[in-house]
Amino acid sequence: MALKKYKPTTPGQRFKVISAFDEITTNKPERSLLAPKKSTGGRNNTGKETVRNIGGGHKQKFRIIDFKRDKDGIKGIVKTIEYDPNRTARIALVVYADGEKRYIIAPQGLKVGQEVMSGKDATPNIGNTLFLSDVPFGTIIHNIELRPGQGAKMARSAGAYAQLMSRDGKYAILKMPSGETRLILQACRATIGTVSNADHNLEKSGKAGRSRWLGRRPRVRGVVMNPVDHPMGGGEGRASGGHPRSRKGLPAKGYKTRHPKNASNKYIIERRKK
Repeated sequence: MALKKYKPTTPGQRFKVISAFDEITTNKPERSLLAPKKSTGGRNNTGKETVRNIGGGHKQKFRIIDFKRDKDGIKGIVKTIEYDPNRTARIALVVYADGEKRYIIAPQGLKVGQEVMSGKDATPNIGNTLFLSDVPFGTIIHNIELRPGQGAKMARSAGAYAQLMSRDGKYAILKMPSGETRLILQACRATIGTVSNADHNLEKSGKAGRSRWLGRRPRVRGVVMNPVDHPMGGGEGRASGGHPRSRKGLPAKGYKTRHPKNASNKYIIERRKK
């Protein structure tokens, strides 16, 4: 994944760092795998604004992604690597031997013309989806299911990956992107490799307008508001506003929101690093 810098011919270009899009092979998505995507502007079904700082932006269409990878034993050929406006990772169009087309999250190193496969017969090569019971120890994986047959829920964003550490009974022990070590049923599936576009976190938009194109509106800091508007508002001059907290008064840093009796606690061996 290459990044592209610009000569500062305008103020917006001066600090702009974006993807070079070298891996993208087409700019026309597969029409049969597109779905309409309605823009809410942060409003709910009654028209009330329930989420702030959302609105505008370029019109987008949703790409239907195959997170289940349940087409077992049938080989697929990667036809294109494409940009997806709905996620940070790249997506790949796979055409299977029976003619069906599906989008998958493209792992790092996946090339056009490469074969991908899922199921018990699949080998642990990049882009193949296996059950955790069949993945070799130490393998880097992504697109991990939390429950068998549910579809991938974890390690799906750009550059994300987890590692299979060992197995214990009917569970596999995984080190997650957050650093957390947890148990997941071996009947769950995962895809081999790291998610593509790993340099996404190094990109810089360069100007406010690029955020507006993505549908993000300006965000006003709580500390510059009045006391009636925010717990951190008010004060003389540049008062910091005391302890950082949300508009509703919940502490913003160090406050534990996870329930101590959460049912999934028994699957977590080691919590994420702070």
